[in-house]
Amino acid sequence: MKRFALTAATAALAVTTALPAAAQFQRPDDAVKYRKGAFFVMGQHFGRIGAMANGRVPFDAAAATANAEIVAMLAPLPFAGFIDGTDKGDTRALPKIWTERAQFDAGAKKLQEETQKLVAAAKSNNLDQLKAAFGAVGQTCKACHDNYRKE
Repeated sequence: MKRFALTAATAALAVTTALPAAAQFQRPDDAVKYRKGAFFVMGQHFGRIGAMANGRVPFDAAAATANAEIVAMLAPLPFAGFIDGTDKGDTRALPKIWTERAQFDAGAKKLQEETQKLVAAAKSNNLDQLKAAFGAVGQTCKACHDNYRKE
């Protein structure tokens, strides 16, 4: 129960600090670094779940849950870094993020929803449920990358 309370408090803090973060960036490249860093850390933890889902490492429900909780906590953070002026420089973000903002934001929301489902699947201690939820998160990531990221 303490772990849940700590996770919930950390997630709430992350969300509340992510929203005003956009106003706190001194330069556009700081925002780009911020979102890249958040995506990198999220990807590292998502990859650990993927290793289990794809059979490269043995399934460990506790490890899957811990990593899924981190992914879900981080999911809102990178989007605070998509502020005006960050479509240039060292970024693979396509300019249409800013012209299709409603669709982009909907994708961000979907990612956050799917990562919550990933947490529930990991907690189920059922590898098949984890695989399905992992696939759904992966498809959500892919959809955004296909539409809004330069290769």
